Amino acid sequence: MNVFERYAPFIRDYIYRSGWQSLRAVQNAAGDALFGTDENVLLTASTASGKTEAAFFPILTLLDEDPSRTVGVLYIAPLKALINDQFGRLSELCEEEGIQVTRWHGDANQSQKRKLLKKPSGILQITPESLESLMINRHMEIPSLFGDLRFIVIDEIHSLLRGDRGLQTFCLIERLCRLAGCSPRRVGLSATIGSPALAGQFLAAGSGRGTVIPKFDGGREVWRLSMEHFYNTAPQADEGRDAPAELPPAEEPTDTAPKAADPGVGYIFEHTRGKKCLVFTNSREECEAVCQQLRQYCEVKGEPDRFLIHHGNLSASYRESAEEEMKGDDSLMSVCATATLELGIDVGRLERAFQIDAPFTVSGFLQRMGRTGRRGDPSEMWFVMREDHQEARAMLPDSIPWYLIQGIALVQLYIEERFVEPPRTDRLPYSLLYHQTLSTLASHGEMTAGELASRVLTLSCFRRVSQDDYRLLLWHLLDIDHISRTENGGLILGLSGERIVNNYKFYAVFQENVEYTVRAGSEQLGTIVKPPPVGDKIAIAGRVWVVEEVDHQRKEVFCTLVKGNIPAYFGDVAGDIHTRILERMYRVLSEEKQYPYLMSHAVCRLQDARETFRRSRMAERPLVHLGGKMWALFPWVGSYAFLALERFLKLRCAPALGLRGLQSSRPYYMQFTMQADEAAFYDVVCEEAARDFDALELVYEKEVPVFEKYDEYVPEELVRKGFAYGVLDVEGMRQRVLGWKKFGGSA
Repeated sequence: MNVFERYAPFIRDYIYRSGWQSLRAVQNAAGDALFGTDENVLLTASTASGKTEAAFFPILTLLDEDPSRTVGVLYIAPLKALINDQFGRLSELCEEEGIQVTRWHGDANQSQKRKLLKKPSGILQITPESLESLMINRHMEIPSLFGDLRFIVIDEIHSLLRGDRGLQTFCLIERLCRLAGCSPRRVGLSATIGSPALAGQFLAAGSGRGTVIPKFDGGREVWRLSMEHFYNTAPQADEGRDAPAELPPAEEPTDTAPKAADPGVGYIFEHTRGKKCLVFTNSREECEAVCQQLRQYCEVKGEPDRFLIHHGNLSASYRESAEEEMKGDDSLMSVCATATLELGIDVGRLERAFQIDAPFTVSGFLQRMGRTGRRGDPSEMWFVMREDHQEARAMLPDSIPWYLIQGIALVQLYIEERFVEPPRTDRLPYSLLYHQTLSTLASHGEMTAGELASRVLTLSCFRRVSQDDYRLLLWHLLDIDHISRTENGGLILGLSGERIVNNYKFYAVFQENVEYTVRAGSEQLGTIVKPPPVGDKIAIAGRVWVVEEVDHQRKEVFCTLVKGNIPAYFGDVAGDIHTRILERMYRVLSEEKQYPYLMSHAVCRLQDARETFRRSRMAERPLVHLGGKMWALFPWVGSYAFLALERFLKLRCAPALGLRGLQSSRPYYMQFTMQADEAAFYDVVCEEAARDFDALELVYEKEVPVFEKYDEYVPEELVRKGFAYGVLDVEGMRQRVLGWKKFGGSA
């Protein structure tokens, strides 16, 4: 098919105006799939490859040929910032043809929303949370808004494949289609999909269609990659040693750092000068700390401040100011950011990305590196791995630079195997079941228990939930007044349930801390958790502030700017690290291979780690004797199998082994004291793993492992079941333990 010739005239005009010489491979492939079939389409191509245009050119052409009587395209994105960014691109594309593009989220223009409700048409851009709100608060208008909906485009779909938020999104899509009586095709867009076939099934669930995954030659990926290691104080790993001859000379800072400064941050400071960069961190706390330090460097060296900050707890004005500042090609500012700038927001032509320590996932690494290298330049990322020197009496596990090894493993897994984490499709989402039950009652009003079950349990993501489990949930919700029974025997929201649903935070299924708004005069800085008392200091927006007043009733903190450097706290963040990453980390330590992207400190630190690995016998077996009755276990499994192993050892093996004081550094190692010897350890754990035991036996007595946002409203029995069967990777743990049989005394 000649895809270009099939495009609507206004699309061809747009291409001419943009000065494109030809269509990219992804655009031809997407055109074939969307024009040539009636199936869903999963479009995977590298960042900045033109996926948005690849999807919308044929979609808008099909709508031009056969206009929709209502909203024709529903575009769902995980971030408001991504919607705002794509709004500009889509508006420019649609303007000439008069196609309406409407944003629908908390910060969007109310008059545009009202205009859409009066005359539904064109493209509606929305987040999952705003779609939830729309389904509850505009329930009666869903048919008139979406009765002739043709396409649902889900951007950055990989970010929705491993948690409740993604399942919520697809529940809402199914509910909307049933209510509106429409059958739109779904189009998923992503740069980083692991297991496209599984992702295609996830995309298609409940749609009555299959998924086409176009294959095309996306061209050769070219990266500029470097990875350096820093001890937080001198000396560095290569001091007094000769670096290998084949190693490229390290780019050393051109200036000396302030005294007692963090050398890793100093390295970033020097190599962002005169460039536009992103500096990624793994948490909001670290983002604040690094931004504070970089701004202090500017002050000490008499340079103007050239660092911005961007994370989820900052106010919209701070985030949007950083995005706007970065869009100009002549900007030489750099932004310290978390995952909020990991997704496809266009911040102009970036020269370099830095990553402090290793991200948790291959997907995260690829997304972050993909922010650079637009407009024909190679993607460029510099990893900066940091750690403290070990104390002389430190235990063996502390002498391994885990972040450095993890970073190498992430890179190698993708280079060697193109591995990216697959979707998580085997969970028991009881928290989401509660949420969608209340949402459905809030939307529809009174229903019989049978009607409610037929609407909720038939949603694809609840296929593993039994009718007995749902009955148990409904009885519990009646007991706690989240639902109540009418005189006719129907079910409606109870008073307690109404209070929850009527709070705007109900729309989100991801966990939130109780947050306080931070203000300095008329300026809103963002939000924090656990505000300190008056007179103490807080860190936010890359600066330090002293607390003048805390209003607990209104959840507000008033403060003024001061100088200084303190840590920030925004609530706990957990990492989900896949077993394949841990297995590749084992190989990094056990192989002799050199990696061309390692700089001189990192090469020497890796040599030290490999020597420790070899001398300690970690290479030969997972259990290592630390002296006396102290042992360390290195299972090389991912986060959820590691969690299962901890519980397995404590609950099923500890008495026979005399095992006590188990402490973990998840998911790398665990330490404990043990009366038994090494051979007995392997015999006992392998014998126990071979027994037929239920995953529920790994939940502690009287424990209610609240893991998701609404677990506190779910019957304890279901919370325990959801954790045991949907969170703990018991099978992965069992397979790993049974592989240790060869080390036992009875082998």
